[in-house]
Amino acid sequence: MIRKLTIQDNKKVMEYLKEEASINLFIMGDIENYGYDKTYLDLWGEFDEGGNLKAVMMKFFNSLTAYSKGCFDVQEFAGIIKGLEGIEEFSGKASVTEKFENIQGFNLKGKRNTFLCELKGGNKLSSFPEEYKVKKAGIEDADRLVESMAVIEEFGPITQADKKRIKNKLEVKTGRAFFIEEDGIIVSAANTTAENSKSAMIVGVYTHPDYRSKGYATLCMNVLCRELLSEGKSLCLFYDNPAAGRIYKRLGFTDIGNWNMYEIGQ
Repeated sequence: MIRKLTIQDNKKVMEYLKEEASINLFIMGDIENYGYDKTYLDLWGEFDEGGNLKAVMMKFFNSLTAYSKGCFDVQEFAGIIKGLEGIEEFSGKASVTEKFENIQGFNLKGKRNTFLCELKGGNKLSSFPEEYKVKKAGIEDADRLVESMAVIEEFGPITQADKKRIKNKLEVKTGRAFFIEEDGIIVSAANTTAENSKSAMIVGVYTHPDYRSKGYATLCMNVLCRELLSEGKSLCLFYDNPAAGRIYKRLGFTDIGNWNMYEIGQ
């Protein structure tokens, strides 16, 4: 049986998700930060005859994230998704999302397969004399962060929705950012998102093309990682090319699974 989840289900839901807390970072973080009564967040759960959870799916604005530890009713979840409006993105661990790929009338496209890795300890992190350059962003820095990201080709166009998300995470503390500035502009940064009581997702690690090869991104990453580890949180991030993977593994990150992201066609 699949039904909408409510606050009365929270204990059971969190116990189910925390067994793979890093993989479920997005779902756990959004539940902790926004609860069950927001119009832009919906949660569904599949239960067996004994009332045990078998799968969870979350809609957050225009994106969906699905999770299960084993078998679940793919067809019924797909039917729910088909009935939703405005959904543009679908993601989750590969063993779950790939079950949706051959569902008739369910148009997944633009598949992006990435590695999910995790950092639990800081024994490979280093301190550098230049870390005095690294600053922690406040809400007053949000516009400058957006401006600095807009020149990074890999990120693509920065939309109004992106700007809103960056400002929102700094305001409600669902994420943070550390940056380096030179010549009055932010030239390098490392960000987190979806922070919860146990973990955080690292995103938006970048350096302006004119200031690369100075180790700035590494400085920002080291400061960011040490602060979060000091709070008892593990860190996660995605990467999809071996060169990036080698850099993160030098900092102590280890692979924990594969994560797929798709666009949902109309």
